[in-house]
Amino acid sequence: MSIFSFFGGGANINEGVAEARETSGAILVDVREADEYASGHIKGAVNVPLSSIGKISSTVSDIAVPLFLYCASGARSARAMKALKQMGYTSVRNIGGIRGYTGPVE
Repeated sequence: MSIFSFFGGGANINEGVAEARETSGAILVDVREADEYASGHIKGAVNVPLSSIGKISSTVSDIAVPLFLYCASGARSARAMKALKQMGYTSVRNIGGIRGYTGPVE
């Protein structure tokens, strides 16, 4: 197992995005910083940077909403997932890094 697999970088972001799109009420969350998000993100993703993850309730107030997290490599989204679970969010998944995404970005 590589270090990226440990942090979630081994997740298949393409499968994760497909699952997010098929999951009723799911929210795709990009935890990269705002400038990274602005340079290209997956369509429909909301930006809640890891550095501001404590403020996610202003974007997602329902702790039961399925959240699918990604960043550049999967490491920050793994940290965000841990933080969100500690905050009481019950359905959080790290889908890895956008570097592995093969779909269109906006």
